Amino acid sequence: MSPQPQAAVGAPLSRVDGRLKVTGKAVYAAEHDVDGVVHAVIVDASIGRGRITSIDTGDAENHQGVLRVIHHGNAPKLPYRDNAGSNNPPGRRLRVFQDDRVLFHGQPVAVVVGTTLEAAQHGASLVKVRYDAEEPSTDLHEAERDEPTDYARGDAEAGLRSSAVRLDLTYQLARNHHNPMEPHATIARWDGDKLTVWDKTQWVVGTHDELAAVFDLPADAVRVINPFVGGGFGSGLRCWPHTIVAALAARETKRPVKLVLSRRQMYFGTGYRPSYEYRLRLGSDRRGRLSAAIHDIDAETSSYETFTEAVMAAGQMMYSMPNVSQAYRQVSLDVNTPIWMRGPGLATASFAIESAMDELAHELGLDPIELRRRNEPSEDESNNLPFSTRRLRECYTIGAREFGWSRRSARPRSRREGDWLIGLGMAAGVYDPGRFPAEARARLDADGTAVVEAATSDMGPGTYTSQTQVAADALGLTMRTVTFRLGDSLYPPTGPHGGSATMASVGTAVVDACDKVREQAIKLAVEDRESPLYGVDAGDVVVRGGRLHVQGNQARGETYRSLLARNDRSHLEASGSYAGPPSPARRSYHAYNATFAEVAVDATLGLVRVRRMLGVYDAGRIISPKLAESQAFGGIVGGIGTALLEHTATDHRDGRIVNANLADYLVPVNADVPEVRAIYLDGEDNDGNALGVKGLGEVVQVGVAAAIGNAVFNATGRRVRELPITAEALL
Repeated sequence: MSPQPQAAVGAPLSRVDGRLKVTGKAVYAAEHDVDGVVHAVIVDASIGRGRITSIDTGDAENHQGVLRVIHHGNAPKLPYRDNAGSNNPPGRRLRVFQDDRVLFHGQPVAVVVGTTLEAAQHGASLVKVRYDAEEPSTDLHEAERDEPTDYARGDAEAGLRSSAVRLDLTYQLARNHHNPMEPHATIARWDGDKLTVWDKTQWVVGTHDELAAVFDLPADAVRVINPFVGGGFGSGLRCWPHTIVAALAARETKRPVKLVLSRRQMYFGTGYRPSYEYRLRLGSDRRGRLSAAIHDIDAETSSYETFTEAVMAAGQMMYSMPNVSQAYRQVSLDVNTPIWMRGPGLATASFAIESAMDELAHELGLDPIELRRRNEPSEDESNNLPFSTRRLRECYTIGAREFGWSRRSARPRSRREGDWLIGLGMAAGVYDPGRFPAEARARLDADGTAVVEAATSDMGPGTYTSQTQVAADALGLTMRTVTFRLGDSLYPPTGPHGGSATMASVGTAVVDACDKVREQAIKLAVEDRESPLYGVDAGDVVVRGGRLHVQGNQARGETYRSLLARNDRSHLEASGSYAGPPSPARRSYHAYNATFAEVAVDATLGLVRVRRMLGVYDAGRIISPKLAESQAFGGIVGGIGTALLEHTATDHRDGRIVNANLADYLVPVNADVPEVRAIYLDGEDNDGNALGVKGLGEVVQVGVAAAIGNAVFNATGRRVRELPITAEALL
């Protein structure tokens, strides 16, 4: 076939759903208009561990407008079939209202259903719960470690002993919460034995499967809908207990039920980026060639599930060295289960590894970029596979030039502007983009418009727009004549909307479906005696602007509309798919970045201000430059939060989160955000997907905190190894 013209892909287009959002017409989970809906409010545990000894619901049930109070004493037993495929970590997932055990502070212990939200809220305040409390274990540094997950190559202990330069460094990273603008919410409705749920989720298929498993329903008895997600950052990657509670309450009251988590409940009703202690022992020769690294990594998880993430990956392949050992231990605490958060695992590991590289460069008197160049691997040393593409050297060169790295002084605390100490820092980043099987469906209608469907989500990166772009080009249509639909479990199934996997996976399935529709139309035309294209080789026909024509001869052709009308076709339709990455892998497939930061630190007060940042990205083909720039800005802002502001604080006496609000849990606001610039390298990476994309939603946050921390050291001479970096640590 002749290559299709690419009119939409690569163009800096505005979001196709932008007008809906800015005019308030985009409907989010809690906003769907469902007849007869009533409201539910969760009563959460006020102890961190123990048992419920009694629940007094009398005052609540007698309150005007309260319909029902459900708790472990009166709730039906739910089947909770095994459902390991829906992002549930190993363990025994939390079973709401199934027994009297309290596993963490904030666990749902009852739900009050009322005719109004106010009635349900006041009713919830009237529920009296008594406990037999036990002392919770919530401190990562005090609890017992589980058996580690290990990795080793060479002899790291011997390699470290023989190293001319040795560093022994420990980094601490606080728990972070996603805090999307839209709180998690569910509306559940039963029609007989069929359940429909409108839910804030990043994976309608996963939520569908979990609901079917919990209530022991056949697949066709559950439907999950969510056309819009108001931010997620990973918080919607599994089905949380409140969704089960809403469905249970709807079944028990025989009314549609709406349940919206309060901002306070968002801190324990969904997951979070876990806290870490990361000890890194690093060895090199005097020229900076790395010889050994020993990683000891401790991370929190819940007592009932074992959550893991890709925190080991960067230490195995980011830099060349013969000897590496890693021990990754989960620490079981009386907390709710963590979940992936933007750049999961690798954003965490990068703070330790990239800070340590900066410390080593300072110890050796080397430029931090030069140290990284000297340790650039020629292949992925964790599996001996060649890289699909790895263009970090270009990222370093371009970033250094564009950021003015040559003006950086290697001597800390040597540049001052009045009361402010100025410093520059950089870090490298890597992310292993996900790829999963996906399906899509495309339909070309007789009026020359098309509808494409897939059960993916759009939490903000622009899935509606980017999928419309690839569909439009594959069909040879304009953007305005293609409608992409998502967020419904009735659509063809896909994997979760996360892990930088959506474009490579869903996009490939979309293109496959659209290619098949276009090929059907071309075949119809070249076999139609009345078509201007009759007898033309199908491989010589292209489509642009809804018109089929001979490649190089636009005069000879016709429109989709005329072709379908003459052949009395109401539509053409096809399904497409993507099978996932090659197995076994042929190449090491990663996205990379080099991130640069300039900070100013008040010499007297210790206040840190980020003045400018630059990210240079090796992320494969860029489908939508405008959306890509937005992703980089968002990732950098998230990294600023991790570096300087965000910290979920727990009172270890009772397991209570003490800053479960947006007044005390600090996130970046406009005043915290500096000049930000993003540069994407031109090029494609065709390993495992025909679009040539790598994904960029995660890698944009990896390394940001380290770059800022390294800049703070350059400014002040103080090395802070605990996030967030506070004024107290710099005084």
